[in-house]
Amino acid sequence: MNIEDYNYELPESLIAQTPLKNRSDSKLMIVDKKTGKIEHRRFKEIINYLNSGDVLVINESKVMPARLIGSKEHTNAVIELLLLKDNGQNIWECMVRPQRKVKVGTIIEFGDCLRVKCIKVKGDGLSDFEMIYDGIFVNILDELGSMPLPPYIHEQLKDKDRYQTVYAKTYGSAAAPTAGLHFTNELLQELKCKGVIITPITLHVGLGTFKPVKETIITNHVMHSEYYEMSSKTAEILNKAKVNNQRIISVGTTSTRTLETIMNNYDTFKECSGWTDIFIYPGYKFKAIDGLLTNFHLPKSTLIMLVSALAGKDNIMKAYREAIENEYRFFSFGDCMLIK
Repeated sequence: MNIEDYNYELPESLIAQTPLKNRSDSKLMIVDKKTGKIEHRRFKEIINYLNSGDVLVINESKVMPARLIGSKEHTNAVIELLLLKDNGQNIWECMVRPQRKVKVGTIIEFGDCLRVKCIKVKGDGLSDFEMIYDGIFVNILDELGSMPLPPYIHEQLKDKDRYQTVYAKTYGSAAAPTAGLHFTNELLQELKCKGVIITPITLHVGLGTFKPVKETIITNHVMHSEYYEMSSKTAEILNKAKVNNQRIISVGTTSTRTLETIMNNYDTFKECSGWTDIFIYPGYKFKAIDGLLTNFHLPKSTLIMLVSALAGKDNIMKAYREAIENEYRFFSFGDCMLIK
């Protein structure tokens, strides 16, 4: 369980910097988790690998335009905030840069309609801020904020909607649940017409999802926590699927972590909400899902460990080598893999 077991060398040229013109034109790798067999397809061909009665679980969380650039009161020093977690009562946990310039009591101004006050300084670049504004906060973010793209993306995103899934509904994520970015409304309708059941959950993605594991022994890693919700309707659909031996296929590691958390907590699916810090790595026994649609993940990340737990580490590392050889595009705007 050494961290180096989940490392690989990726040419920088394969890190996708921009989304494709058409979402469903991305490459799709099919990985059989039992045999390790690999097929190379286009995403729109996923309809050939999903059957009537399969349940596809999507994450409806919507990315907030949560990156704000403002100026420190009195000094006009430029300060960047990234909103991460709503703690209620207009208090947000934020990543702040440069943190050394922000103390408890510091006021940062963002135009005429938003001021924030630091009320607590934490470690690792994090601080809590009180939001002071008039109007509707979501509308203010839409006006002032930009999309918090991952640090490995250096190109400017011209269309904010391309860092949202077409079914994104509820604001709360600091990063996109990227496996869902490949779907179009037309493809989703085709899947429904085939008899595939599509049902939503919500997990608000935090930046901790993408942080590399720094511990040499991975079991020493401390996971971040993220907020999730499941409706009674989705729970009913999933419980029925279990009884009828229908496949449950999660769209993304976020959906996977939500489903597995709920099954671990209750031994069934039920209407619920809460916070999950589940860490899935090889040796984990899946209770909720049968398959997974996912993008290609960073080396040494908890996400590559999760997919290795489902498909087997050797199968996953082989698949990643083939992806590199076949010039798949990696990470958030990249291509994807269906583990079946």
